[in-house]
Amino acid sequence: MTEVSFTGLDHAALARRTRRWGWLQYAGYRQAAEKPFFWTAFVTALGNPVLYLVAMGLGLGSIVDADVEGVRYLWFVAPGLLVATVVSTGAQFGTWPIFAGFKWQRFYYSAHAAPIEPWQLPLGEGVAISVRLLVQAALFWLVAWAFGAWPSASSLWIVPIAMLAAMAMFAPLMAYAATLEEEGLQFTFVQRLVVMPMFLFAGTFFPLASMPIYLQWIGWLSPMWHGTQLARVASYGLAVPGWLLAVHIVFLVACVVGGLWVAAHTFTRRLVR
Repeated sequence: MTEVSFTGLDHAALARRTRRWGWLQYAGYRQAAEKPFFWTAFVTALGNPVLYLVAMGLGLGSIVDADVEGVRYLWFVAPGLLVATVVSTGAQFGTWPIFAGFKWQRFYYSAHAAPIEPWQLPLGEGVAISVRLLVQAALFWLVAWAFGAWPSASSLWIVPIAMLAAMAMFAPLMAYAATLEEEGLQFTFVQRLVVMPMFLFAGTFFPLASMPIYLQWIGWLSPMWHGTQLARVASYGLAVPGWLLAVHIVFLVACVVGGLWVAAHTFTRRLVR
């Protein structure tokens, strides 16, 4: 039987490296854990844009007589569909998987047994999911390009914009999920009463201004709408005042930073007690 010697390892140096780069190491672990689901995620990332663009961009678009905001309906709806799809993915990963890390699989506790600080775990989650969201947005962009949905090369900016909007959804939901001790209907309510109304009423399929004023607040508070507006600016040059562009960007960044900050405190409270 071969004996394994650890005398050559500098355990203190390994611990220091983990305390410094633990968030990146944890992100690598989370990405590795998703490898068994690679083909499912890949096929879904390609299939969703095909279905959405055929149904809404080409199907509904073919019966829309007038242009929308001065452009073809396909050009109008494609940025909204891309952002809404990626944001919905961010919402999914910010709920049950986070709860599972505390309740069922408890991998946050096993990670904390290493020299990883609790605040590094939500940061690592954010890094890991941001890569997935970026890839999903890029695949959607490629499919939409094949459909002729992008009038200019500047539409490539939609990929990081969609990732930012999705992170603005993911981070606050992660912070919320980390507070839950027991499972219930909370995440069902999130999907039915938060994500779905955003998808339908946050300017994805028609301009937010065309909706009754008592429903427009759904868009104002939605990462989907802010991301969609930025995506339309990048795609076909939607006319948006400079101050409103700043509002869109600040809103999304604030959601990401605020969500990660609250999540870091919540993870610390739950793991260090």
